[in-house]
Amino acid sequence: MKYLYRLYQLLIGVPVIILVTIVTAIAIGVGTTIGNGHFWGYYPGRWWAWIILRTLLIPVTVEGREHLEKNQSYVFVANHQGAFDIFLIYGFLGRNFKWMMKYQIQKIPFVGYACRKSHQIMVDKRGVSKIKKTYDDARRILSEGYSVTVFPEGARTFTGHMGTFRKGAFALADELQLPVVPLTINGSFDILPRMNDWHFINWHPLRLTIHQPIYPVGQGPENINATMRQAYDSVMAGLVPEYQGFVENPDQ
Repeated sequence: MKYLYRLYQLLIGVPVIILVTIVTAIAIGVGTTIGNGHFWGYYPGRWWAWIILRTLLIPVTVEGREHLEKNQSYVFVANHQGAFDIFLIYGFLGRNFKWMMKYQIQKIPFVGYACRKSHQIMVDKRGVSKIKKTYDDARRILSEGYSVTVFPEGARTFTGHMGTFRKGAFALADELQLPVVPLTINGSFDILPRMNDWHFINWHPLRLTIHQPIYPVGQGPENINATMRQAYDSVMAGLVPEYQGFVENPDQ
């Protein structure tokens, strides 16, 4: 069955992914130029992610959507198990949001172009002015009533376990007094571990758990630290037993 699935990836999966990626990039480029940037900056990407997972026959389960209020802005924070985290959250979270992502993603053909045109928030730490722009962009998106999604570990895991969380997203939520929503991703590491980039993927179910929002209690360092600890514990608790527990990530 493993080799049959690999053959399916070569003959059907890869061609469909390439085609839908090109079409999505073009749709975002044209749409954001002539139309509503928030619509065209989100929905084509959402459909892109949904089609890729469906094409690859990956079953998806989402738990906890009832925790989200319709018109509320959130700072979503998730563990970073692998490349398929993007498809899972983009395709199935069901909220209009912007990513806070590494600026190096702009170098990926078509994907980088789509990210620039859709005004995703590029995290660039190559100087004070670039760091300031990152947070200015995030503040603007949140103040307009939209949400942002962050991987506060800052890098994909090498083991499936979680590393440490960085404070940036939590400081932003604290400054704007917005709720933080922890997201737990299961299955992405099993589909494509970081060490196997550009290899065949493994068939494995994906599950996204949306935890209850953490609302600010006060403002300042105490609230930031408390929110970060609570979010970390919530994400950790949602992991399958195999990946429970902290493992240091040398890339952090």
